[in-house]
Amino acid sequence: MIDLEEHPDGVILPVRAVPGAKKNEVRGVQNGSLKVCVTQIPEKGKANKAIQEQLSHALQLKKSQIELLTGETASRKRFLIRDITGEALRRILAPFLGKSD
Repeated sequence: MIDLEEHPDGVILPVRAVPGAKKNEVRGVQNGSLKVCVTQIPEKGKANKAIQEQLSHALQLKKSQIELLTGETASRKRFLIRDITGEALRRILAPFLGKSD
């Protein structure tokens, strides 16, 4: 289960980032967070940008809807997903909820 948090502008999505992975993918849920793997290394925000792009692609959302709130240099991050309800985001995340590491 992902610990989504309501926000006045949308929903806060906790993410467990895995930079330097073999491939870009959303790998399921880990400790209440969506696990996102990217090939980019954590250098000058490149991995954060890659995670934002991967979230946009996997969740079929606009990049402008996804904003990093906290965790710029940490593996645990919180992204604000704008203009969406918690219920709608849960439906989008449903295919990834069966996977876990």
